[in-house]
Amino acid sequence: MDDLEKETMKSLTESVVDLYKRGKYDLIPISIIGRKAGRTQFGFLSDKQLYALELLTDNKTTFVGYGGSARSGKTIIESFWETLQCLVYPEVRYGLGREELTRLRSKTMITYYALWKLWGLRPDIDYRSNNQTHTYKFKNGSEIILIETSFAPRDPDFLRFGGLELTAAAVDESNESTQKAIDTLFTRTGWQKNEEHAIPRKMLETFNPNKSHVYNRYWKPYRDKEETEKKKFIPALPSDNPHPSVKQWIEDVIAVGDTTLIERLIHGNFDYDDDPAGLCDFRAINDLFTNDHIQPGGHNYISADLAMQGRDRFIGGHWEGLVGYVDLDIQKIKAKGIEQKLTSLKIKHRVPNSRLVADSDGLGEYLESYIENIETFHNGSKAVDSLTYANIKAECAWKLAELINRREIKVVCSKDQEERIKTELSTCLKADKVDSDTDKKRLIPKKRMRELLGRSPDYMDFLIMRMIFEVKREFSVFVQGNYRTDIPQRYG
Repeated sequence: MDDLEKETMKSLTESVVDLYKRGKYDLIPISIIGRKAGRTQFGFLSDKQLYALELLTDNKTTFVGYGGSARSGKTIIESFWETLQCLVYPEVRYGLGREELTRLRSKTMITYYALWKLWGLRPDIDYRSNNQTHTYKFKNGSEIILIETSFAPRDPDFLRFGGLELTAAAVDESNESTQKAIDTLFTRTGWQKNEEHAIPRKMLETFNPNKSHVYNRYWKPYRDKEETEKKKFIPALPSDNPHPSVKQWIEDVIAVGDTTLIERLIHGNFDYDDDPAGLCDFRAINDLFTNDHIQPGGHNYISADLAMQGRDRFIGGHWEGLVGYVDLDIQKIKAKGIEQKLTSLKIKHRVPNSRLVADSDGLGEYLESYIENIETFHNGSKAVDSLTYANIKAECAWKLAELINRREIKVVCSKDQEERIKTELSTCLKADKVDSDTDKKRLIPKKRMRELLGRSPDYMDFLIMRMIFEVKREFSVFVQGNYRTDIPQRYG
């Protein structure tokens, strides 16, 4: 009889807790993968997951980054560590964060529930959930609390985290959250029974390849062999996951043949910059916020990506020539509020209605009836250069990429907004069907952008819409016969 069989003679929950106390992480089951000869076959932690557990329970490492690809067992590590810490140590409190609480409940918690069921934890007996406080409380008084980490302009310093007293925390898909959210949440760890149980404060972050803060904080130091003792990254891949279903998933993704998805989700490649679909150099995107040689001047404009009560954000701002300022960043707002905000902004910066552009695929039609003579932006409408571009959005996107790559545009915004803009441009400003010689230029579909980004690219849309004035100005110069060498001969 092996160690696992001996341990399962006791109740499974007690067995799992006892194994964890003894550091026998490799003997704790995390899934059921089938049955053989009438016996249940369990899945166990991979070597990289075991290494993550070592870092999460030592007295040296403070920040642990785990992942680098899809299906690499990221959420299992979160649920395994947080749950067993709560079961072993009375009255501790672990935070579980993600940008949106809805996705935290509908996606991340699915893994927690499955693990609890496997280990014999019974709802309303071994743990109780409270939807109002977003907590799961165990019989020994320990808790896991769900935390929304989304950036809110009304709370730029994340003061809402101020009342939290946590033992430690984990953030799922931390690339979706801003670095300030992560750093602020970390300041709330180390406050709940840490000294009593000799538990060091820890922050676990899981994520897929991304050019946001996780690139510079975890991937780059790991790649360049410059990691510190306090912060470690574990580059886990789907091939490290022993579950049989993962092998089939890998084969399915490869069969589709999407190079970007294969590099990111299968190979965990953070540095895949050779994507032929990408319109911008990543270094140029970084320079977008420090192009101080671009000074405010010329006409003033306003561009706005509209949204009300949905998941998208209402992003708006004014422009002084090619220097853009993100003035409006609101997650939930009514239509009347949007009208009032934009009216106030255009009066403040002396912007005529004809130099205000807003997306008009839906809410913009309402806005046009209240603020007359604005420039309406219909994504799928005919391009000015209809011989080259499939629609006006594609034409404006290529113009934006041109200005970014030539360092002829600057954006002024907060650090949190800067992170989101970098992520959106590097992830979503991409051409569709790059291998075709006959198709007109177009961006990848909005649905695909959401899949890659995990949300809508609202900041990118704010930038793209500003370009409609540049595109139309160039065309106007051309048709008037005032030829300039920096204008492509593509009209007519």
